[in-house]
Amino acid sequence: MAQTNYPDFFQRYILLVVAIAGTVLFGLLSFYHSLWWTIGFVLSAVGVATGLYDMFQKRHTITRNYPIAARIRWLAYDLRPYLRAYIVEGDLEDTPYSVQARNLVYARARGHGGTIPFGTELEVGKAGYGWLDHSIAPCEAPDHHPRVDIGGEQCAKPYNASILNISAMSFGSLSARAIEALNWGAARGNFYHDTGEGGVSPYHRKHNGDLVWEIGSGYFGARNSDGHFDPARFADTAQIDQIKMTEIKLSQGAKPGHGGLLPGAKVTEEIASVRKIEPWQDCLSPRGHNAFSTPVEMLEFAARMRELSGGKPVGIKLCVGQLHEIFAIMKAMRTSGILLDFIVVDGAEGGTGAAPLELSNHVGMPLRDGLIHMRNALVGAGLRDKVRLAASGKVYSGWTMAENLALGADWCNAARAFMFSIGCIQAQRCDKGTCPTGIATQDRLRQRGLVPEIQGQRAAAFHEATLHALSEITAAAGVEHPRDLMPHHISLRPEVLEADSFDTAFVLLKENALIDAPDETMYARHWQAASADTFRPAKEIPLAHMNATRRVFSQT
Repeated sequence: MAQTNYPDFFQRYILLVVAIAGTVLFGLLSFYHSLWWTIGFVLSAVGVATGLYDMFQKRHTITRNYPIAARIRWLAYDLRPYLRAYIVEGDLEDTPYSVQARNLVYARARGHGGTIPFGTELEVGKAGYGWLDHSIAPCEAPDHHPRVDIGGEQCAKPYNASILNISAMSFGSLSARAIEALNWGAARGNFYHDTGEGGVSPYHRKHNGDLVWEIGSGYFGARNSDGHFDPARFADTAQIDQIKMTEIKLSQGAKPGHGGLLPGAKVTEEIASVRKIEPWQDCLSPRGHNAFSTPVEMLEFAARMRELSGGKPVGIKLCVGQLHEIFAIMKAMRTSGILLDFIVVDGAEGGTGAAPLELSNHVGMPLRDGLIHMRNALVGAGLRDKVRLAASGKVYSGWTMAENLALGADWCNAARAFMFSIGCIQAQRCDKGTCPTGIATQDRLRQRGLVPEIQGQRAAAFHEATLHALSEITAAAGVEHPRDLMPHHISLRPEVLEADSFDTAFVLLKENALIDAPDETMYARHWQAASADTFRPAKEIPLAHMNATRRVFSQT
């Protein structure tokens, strides 16, 4: 027969024993009619009841073995994110935005500038550190409000956009007041606000800030009763003057290929009205689109949307995955003659309200890699001067913008940074509906704390200060406009004691390289497998050779 380990037994049940002793003691003392003794008796009795329940319940093994004490562990788990964020976490730890990054956004949103004393805290000799190769002859008059023209020869109403804008976040994921605040900021700061795939809500419209309408696989706001694209409904909304462009969402960086389901309990009358769905019924975003199935069909769909919108720019947003697919889109544009007006590359490090851990951590290509591959696809196919390119994924400063622009982006979009600007504290409660700042929740009482006019002004201030910081970087490089930043302006330390400028650290194709000599590029096998008629490989993709890998770092 097994023997009882009495010291261990005592440790496991000590809190229950203390609660029992306290109940007896305070029970006897309560006869003296003191309120404090009575309170002690009640608390001790609650402890005894809790401990006995823990001992005999069957759902949790640890509480059966450690009654009452195991609940302290649960409390510690609940408090862990807050203790880490405010006490333990270092200024430069990346989870997912460092304290330094968040404080920079907060300072600029409040008009405090975001300067630091005493010098950098970064380890400049560490692999991954990057810097600007500045000029001895800096530019004296950099453009403090740089913009970009979007819309090619097939577009009747091109749009002149800021080079920093609000990335896609839907009403439903964000609260009504958060959407209002962001659009208030967009209106005052003269930049655009991407609606996300949840449709154009009254809160997007209230302050008349420029909108980019994102259309996902659910076609929310532009769908019929069976979930297919409705041209008439789309045209009615797309022709609103406030909507400047339409973006077809193919995938999202944080959860590419996933789709999504909004449970019926969360589909309120208001959300249902915006999305054109039935209230209190499950709302499905399919994994893929039913309006097209091939690259050419996708372009024909985009051309139809451009026509229905009155000639406004139409583009796509995607997280880069299998390389032959982006080359298939290039081939489709060349063979069909239908051009996209823009492409937004979303990095796998991008944010989301809720996603499976595996998808957020391991599915999809990080922004830098995806941006370089897309830049190479456009340049190599001879389309770079016809299609604008944007970058989205952990953009929060002038430096993060400069890196993307130097690698080929025409502008940048940011989501979480603008959330910080209107008060987000990275509590990471987005998926639970208990956001403490009222930003990522539909709880009206929690939303009360967010005042759109105040927080909207902070979004505009953050935008202004970040562009000013970018202008300081471009001036230091000796150029006037961020579009003039080139790969040779930025250096990267890929390994300790080694450093290269972007144009030598990464493989960057020359114009028409995929047309003139595809077999001489690192993309030869993917280009050969790409077809304008299918997103599937048109032929088996051969195994990579030593000099033909997916890596964007230079092999030289």
